[in-house]
Amino acid sequence: MNRNDVKVLRELGKKVAEAAAQDINAQTVAMWKRLNSLRRERPMIMLDQLPWNELNDTGELTLQCQDDFLRGLECGLRQRLYKFNRFRGDMVMHDYVEVPKAVRTETGYRAEEHTLATDPTNSVVSHQYRDQIPDDEALDRIPMPAVTVDEALDRRRLGVVGEIFDGILKPRLVGPAWGYGMYGGMWDQITVLRGAERVLYDIIDRPEFSHRIIAKFVRMWNHVADQYEKLGLLDVGAPLVHCTGAYTDELPARDYDGKRVRTRDVWMFGLAQVFSTVSPEMHEEFEIQPARPLLERFGIVYYGCCDPLDRKIHIVRRIKNVRKISVSPWADAERAASQMGGDYVFSAKPNPAFVATDRFDETLIRKELRHIVSTCRQHNTPCELILKDVSTVKYQPQRLTAWERIAKEVASDDKGG
Repeated sequence: MNRNDVKVLRELGKKVAEAAAQDINAQTVAMWKRLNSLRRERPMIMLDQLPWNELNDTGELTLQCQDDFLRGLECGLRQRLYKFNRFRGDMVMHDYVEVPKAVRTETGYRAEEHTLATDPTNSVVSHQYRDQIPDDEALDRIPMPAVTVDEALDRRRLGVVGEIFDGILKPRLVGPAWGYGMYGGMWDQITVLRGAERVLYDIIDRPEFSHRIIAKFVRMWNHVADQYEKLGLLDVGAPLVHCTGAYTDELPARDYDGKRVRTRDVWMFGLAQVFSTVSPEMHEEFEIQPARPLLERFGIVYYGCCDPLDRKIHIVRRIKNVRKISVSPWADAERAASQMGGDYVFSAKPNPAFVATDRFDETLIRKELRHIVSTCRQHNTPCELILKDVSTVKYQPQRLTAWERIAKEVASDDKGG
């Protein structure tokens, strides 16, 4: 190992360990557990999916390691510390370093697309996809996914990381669903292979073909879940599900034997963002009904993302194990909260455009957050405030710190805390 790489990582590890030793972490875990069990708790706060290319104002995100694998670990540690120190919200710092398992999922396809970027340093770009599933013949050619894991490489990496962080942080080997829960966005993947316009036309013009597409992708995702179980790639106790705290005393399932983790022991998140503008009836027909067998094999489900679901809460209710429902900036908070009541966590997604304006307006942010929190309080609906999908802050990282401060002030004003 490169001596400087080891030195850099150990110094970062010491800072993470110091942050992880703070009492606030255990307190925050307890608060997430109360929220996720639908008990009364102040609105919880998270910031995620950030424009990291714009945040290195002090140089503290600059990578120094030479080894590619170690640079990945370094990047994760630097970002964790940056968030914890600048805009922690209700992030929890743990006393371990994640070692991603060497997992490969071969799907037999990849996107064929044209992209455009407004900022060459930003990974957020626009996409135009070519339709690769125009007919049944093309659909039949898509194979069942094959999942493989290089256990020998995992052991070597675990040994290296354990040696580097010895006496500082514990290495933890984690599977591909660790960061955001098991992914169930089948229509998102179909859209990548077809384009949004083609998908939306076909649920009207060729509904039976669209039924066959989603049926196959449900089988594919179930096949992936089966392999994850068999290969031991699922993890109990993952900290996040789709950018929110996943802490709960309800998982793993009561019959978990402490060995092989099953789908019913973990979170899943489902979504169909391409259906943002379709009717509740069509959303149910082409997404909820076919996806239920997959979603309901998991312990708890988070449903939705950027798609406005305020007119669709009644169909989301048909998924029996949903616990959190996303309420996007394009949804009516009053309509959503009145339908959710105390049955689900109102996972509010405040508008990320408010940190991207030419003139930063704290009044606008405060007004939006107060409306969300007061609406949820009125309808006795548990609430979390999740700022995500932030594509730019105009190279002013202090905007995120200001957003977090305002969110904390609004959340603290909630009398339920």
